[in-house]
Amino acid sequence: MIKTLSTLILLMMMFGCASSQNMSMTHKPFQMVDKKDAILVQVGSNKESCARCGMNLVRFYKTSHTAEYQGKHYQYCSMHCLEEHLGEGIALKNPNVVDISSLKLIPVGDAYYVVGSSKHGTMSRKSKYAFKNIIEAKKFQTEYGGKIMNFSAARKIAKEDFKHYRN
Repeated sequence: MIKTLSTLILLMMMFGCASSQNMSMTHKPFQMVDKKDAILVQVGSNKESCARCGMNLVRFYKTSHTAEYQGKHYQYCSMHCLEEHLGEGIALKNPNVVDISSLKLIPVGDAYYVVGSSKHGTMSRKSKYAFKNIIEAKKFQTEYGGKIMNFSAARKIAKEDFKHYRN
């Protein structure tokens, strides 16, 4: 219940409280891609929904992570939701993240994360966007700010965000 309420409050803060009569988007959120450009690894009727919170994976694609567990593929809207699954002591295999330059999945170990840019993140106080190429990460950093770090350091920042939601 608290997790659901926290998620709703976060979404309202990120996107504003739109009235039910005016739900159309006036602009495309940075995290969103066209459906044809999204690589979705899950199967079944919920393949477009985050495995943890249910948020739409196409809408939050640029912060999307994937992993395998017991032969099944999972996709998460954010590092936050990936971390929730890892935090349960589950050993996920082959974690990947979306390279926002190519929109392809890359191993988290190969990614350069720009953390804390002016672009809104997903399920987090500090944004986390990944790049396969350090040059692309530096270009993004020059334009939007933030710090470049590896997955391990970005994950540590994500864990710090959790403390704010749990209190």
